[in-house]
Amino acid sequence: MNTIFRALCIIVAAVSLLSETQAQSHNEQVPVINGAAGPCSIEVTVRGADANPVYGATVKVHIAYGFGGIRKLDLEAGTNSDGRVKFAGLPARVQRPPLEFHASKDELTGTAIFDPSTECQAAHDITLEKPKPQGGR
Repeated sequence: MNTIFRALCIIVAAVSLLSETQAQSHNEQVPVINGAAGPCSIEVTVRGADANPVYGATVKVHIAYGFGGIRKLDLEAGTNSDGRVKFAGLPARVQRPPLEFHASKDELTGTAIFDPSTECQAAHDITLEKPKPQGGR
């Protein structure tokens, strides 16, 4: 009887540990890049055309802020396995809003628009698509 109880305890512990490991892998910490220029932030989730998260997509933004847009900030970060990345420390007032967050992976691209003066804390999705061909002459 003691042997059966020990085996049952080992099985319960193993299942518990496996469940915890799986939960941690699905709740991977979101990478954060801090611009240290203000109180605003945006969390971006990059998805493919099939709506699945895109790992390793590059998200970039150019920010001009301060009097006359004299201060400039270029930020770039990659997404985690959940397709997420967070930009923190963004200024509340920028030159020529809104900001455009450009995401890319291989030949796919997408954009999210963010105006920190109207939504200081935000979350946006970007869907990656093949770029539309430019009209030629």
